[in-house]
Amino acid sequence: MPKMKSNRAAVKRFRFTGSGKIKRHKAYASHILTKKSSKRKRNLRQSALVAKSDERRIKAMISQK
Repeated sequence: MPKMKSNRAAVKRFRFTGSGKIKRHKAYASHILTKKSSKRKRNLRQSALVAKSDERRIKAMISQK
């Protein structure tokens, strides 16, 4: 039986924190930035945690125990 491969797209998008939660980047920060306020764009630069309901699926894609 060959090794299971992790989803490379998911590996590039998510990181684990020290406590085992999954960190992600926020969306909507790449284009059409003129209509967005400075405050909104600044908040989009911060990282966020993945929702509890999605954690299991992402861990399966990354295939980390």
